[in-house]
Amino acid sequence: MVERAQRFINTTYADGATLGISKLEVNGKTGWPVMYALTRALQYEMGIDNLSNSFGPTTLSTLQTKYPKLDDSTVPSAIFCRILQSALYCKGYDGGEIDGIYNSRVKDAVAKLKADMGVDTVYAGSSLEPKVVKGLFNMDAYVTVNNGSDEIRSIQQWLNMRYINRKDFFIVPCDGHHSRDVAKSMLFAIQYELGMADGTANGVFGPGTQSGLKSHTVGVGATGTWPRLFTAAMILNKRNVPFGNFTAEVKTGVEDFQSFVKLPVTGFGDFQTWASLLVSYGDQSRKGTACDCVTMVTPPRAQALKDAGYKYVGRYLYNPSSTNLPEKQIQPLELETIKYYGLRCFPIYQTWSRSADYFKYSQGCIDATNAIEWAQIHGFKPGTIIYFAVDYDAMDGEVTNYILPHFKGIYRTVGENSSYGVGVYGPRNICQRVADAGYAAASFVSDMSSGFAGNLGYPLPTNWAFDQIATVKVGSGDGAIEIDNNIASGRDTGQGDFNAETPITSGLDTDLDQTKYRAEMLKDVQTYLTSIGVPETGGEGWTADGDWVTYGIVSTTEAFNLVVNADWLFTNLARTLKLRKALIQAPVLWELRKLNLLDALADEAVKNGLKDDSSTGWGQIFAWVTIEARNYCIQKGIINGVPLTSDDKRAVWNNLQEFEYNIPSAAYLTIYNAHQLGIARPSLTTSQADTQKLLARYNGTDGRAEQYGRELIGLYNVLENYNKLSRAQ
Repeated sequence: MVERAQRFINTTYADGATLGISKLEVNGKTGWPVMYALTRALQYEMGIDNLSNSFGPTTLSTLQTKYPKLDDSTVPSAIFCRILQSALYCKGYDGGEIDGIYNSRVKDAVAKLKADMGVDTVYAGSSLEPKVVKGLFNMDAYVTVNNGSDEIRSIQQWLNMRYINRKDFFIVPCDGHHSRDVAKSMLFAIQYELGMADGTANGVFGPGTQSGLKSHTVGVGATGTWPRLFTAAMILNKRNVPFGNFTAEVKTGVEDFQSFVKLPVTGFGDFQTWASLLVSYGDQSRKGTACDCVTMVTPPRAQALKDAGYKYVGRYLYNPSSTNLPEKQIQPLELETIKYYGLRCFPIYQTWSRSADYFKYSQGCIDATNAIEWAQIHGFKPGTIIYFAVDYDAMDGEVTNYILPHFKGIYRTVGENSSYGVGVYGPRNICQRVADAGYAAASFVSDMSSGFAGNLGYPLPTNWAFDQIATVKVGSGDGAIEIDNNIASGRDTGQGDFNAETPITSGLDTDLDQTKYRAEMLKDVQTYLTSIGVPETGGEGWTADGDWVTYGIVSTTEAFNLVVNADWLFTNLARTLKLRKALIQAPVLWELRKLNLLDALADEAVKNGLKDDSSTGWGQIFAWVTIEARNYCIQKGIINGVPLTSDDKRAVWNNLQEFEYNIPSAAYLTIYNAHQLGIARPSLTTSQADTQKLLARYNGTDGRAEQYGRELIGLYNVLENYNKLSRAQ
């Protein structure tokens, strides 16, 4: 029937220009494209000149003027009726045969729709009133969907029933889920109950609303609309209380909520509790004990903060700009000042982080590596939680596709390569979803942005540490400083003491300057490999197992591109492990270039259970040796992790299929090989002789391994030449 509705639009408005849209895909799937088309068709049939996807004020007012009730006697035409029938089907209701007849099936569907909306007692019968039509022509659901709450649905229906006749109140979804529209409808409801007139009530938590709420404290025994609104707000914040009167059970729930958000525990629905339930920032006059700022905490400012009752100060580990907000990054001796005045600091890492395209797994790894380095430079001790910022209003789909992979990279990198913890800064939904994925121990919530979709309709995250609620100024004269006032939960108390020693940062590898060197680097790699008998494509040679094979599944250019495209990961590893990037790049590039049919067959044998292990992935590493290498590095405190056993072999082999796991394993194997050879751990100054020994050991211990080392030291030198040029810039 949805297909029929789509065909109806396509044939009735066949030229496309009439509605100003492209032809609909006839796929039987409801969605915004078909709802927009139906909206435009409705506008066209009512004589509106400027058609729009939006069912806005003009569409509604025209409908109210021309057709205050649509039924079998008032529908102006068969086409008009077919538009309504099509919308019913796209909404999941029986629209009859889409034949232009407002028959008994249509009437029953309309009655069911209004009952689902909760407005059947206000709009009795089977006619379509303008606000019902507006609710019909969108993607809101009026039945519980996606494990929605029946209790929340009953609140949504009650709001619709009670306030639908107010001018600026429109039907909200009845899907059992809190949302932006439901949050705004609650504010309208509060304002209506405070006596605000249509046109004055605006759904904004402004001074008039706040003033009115201060005289509407509710407590045990309260009945009527105000406790009903209060318990609704509690339920929408995922508090398990009954919807209705203020009972002893509600009081217990209020006390739990107040304790959770760090309000005075009174058991009453007082103004501060109302505020925390209705808007993300709550009562902005609350005095916080934490703050964050983009200016240096000097001795006079530290004293001013301390005098104002602040204990914890959030400061930024790094600022990529030397001109914009020049004091944003922690300044020299600043942490000594913070310590001297008895304050504590929690670190924040942010570079850009203000659009979806910034966030991805690789960028998370890069940010984590940089944050670890800067935290060590500033002297933050093990156990410090670093808050990584998401400073924009990411939609839920963007959280899934961009933010979570980003934090997966952060979590893996920080967890494996440091003793720091991971925190997340951002709107409520982002913080909770990152926490639920297991990627953050604590949340720093950007609740000042109350209009963010990620804050509206979402409760305070369960692991919140700092709640940012207002920008304020404290102090005067030299002590004046603008800060963001934060409520502290006590989950993170920052650091009050800092390491004095400075970690090694000079001479480390940097990202390859690909604009300047990529083409030259590829040419030199091709020239060198050709000189030792490895052409651009194809080739033959001995394997480590003594088999003569034809290789060349991957060309030299393809292998090179894979390695250079993953330059971020090689750089991260080199900087973290304090060794030369080319020492990891050379064997990985070589193994990619030498991939052959026997490698593929061996992998298939493992997948099919015929073998328990094979050399696999980019670096062609066995799971058993990966286990030994990782365990050695864990034992020596080089990386963090739980020691692996032979029972983990298949899981490790599976992980080796991901280059993000395979390449670090190649690096750890190189360190382990140094131990096996009895030579010094690879460093920034490892000699050519030892480098060749390490490259040879990557392939084993026999004569072929020695040849492997002789061949790879030349490739190493080509790669290192361009890494060195990039370091020098």
